Amino acid sequence: MGGGHDHGPKAPLRPDLSKYALVAVAAGVLTIGLKVLAWRLTGSVGLLSDAAESSVNLVAAIAAYVALKVAARPADRGHNFGHTKAEYFSAVLEGVMIVVAAGVIIVSAVNRLFHPQELEQVGTGLAISVLATAINGAVGLYLLRVGRAHRSLALQADGKHLLTDVWTTVGVIAGVLLVALTGWLPLDPLIAIAVAVNILVVGVRLVLGSGAGLMDAAMPDEDRARLDEVLDRHRSDGIEFHDVRTRESGHERFAQMHMLVPGEWTVERAHDLSEQVEQELAEQFADLRTTIHVEPIGDPRAYEDWRLN
Repeated sequence: MGGGHDHGPKAPLRPDLSKYALVAVAAGVLTIGLKVLAWRLTGSVGLLSDAAESSVNLVAAIAAYVALKVAARPADRGHNFGHTKAEYFSAVLEGVMIVVAAGVIIVSAVNRLFHPQELEQVGTGLAISVLATAINGAVGLYLLRVGRAHRSLALQADGKHLLTDVWTTVGVIAGVLLVALTGWLPLDPLIAIAVAVNILVVGVRLVLGSGAGLMDAAMPDEDRARLDEVLDRHRSDGIEFHDVRTRESGHERFAQMHMLVPGEWTVERAHDLSEQVEQELAEQFADLRTTIHVEPIGDPRAYEDWRLN
């Protein structure tokens, strides 16, 4: 007895999340203006680099908005499994832009090392930067919370990017303050370079994590263990599961498996059990689509496994 059964809603499992990206867009516009003003007042290359990274934040937030709009579209004839992977493209772009921003900061800082410049109106410039940092920190934490709640990689990436910008600004503020206190001008670009290296690491990690999603990475080990616990509750002398595969696509997760049952079972009985398994898995995992292929446990062909290919 063979057959496949696919369980999962046909409509989007969450609301349109693009409205949250608009919060990041607004924050980007505001903080760019503040940081550019701080740079113009002080002449600090560190603050200039900080403003450059905020420009990247704005472009990334716009990209996240577009990606979330696309990801919210329901499945159609051209995309039978929906459009959720659009979020990965946004996250990859954001990671790349973080790396580019780090490069811009390093180039600007090295140039200032060879051409030191006195800083002006440090107090006013730093006060403006602190305000911009507070805005980025609040919005970044908000996006992370919403992104985790809705399993949105795009929102989480945007939140991490903004929080990275917070650390960048903190480092730059510390450098500018020390320059003002000590008069040692090379400290300004040196701090900028140190901060750039830190955000470079964040950008690379973001790109690698998003790439794993584009490659249909399996569910994390802890999630797979929870899935196996559900299946173990139904395993018995006459029932077995094998060839279990999982993957993640944006906020959605997919699981497929073979369920082996006694050959004398009716189709209805096997279907009822598959429905029960699917329901229990749905209670454990949000946004999970499960496909179960039913086979007779006594048929040797039922034990073929994808790992042997």
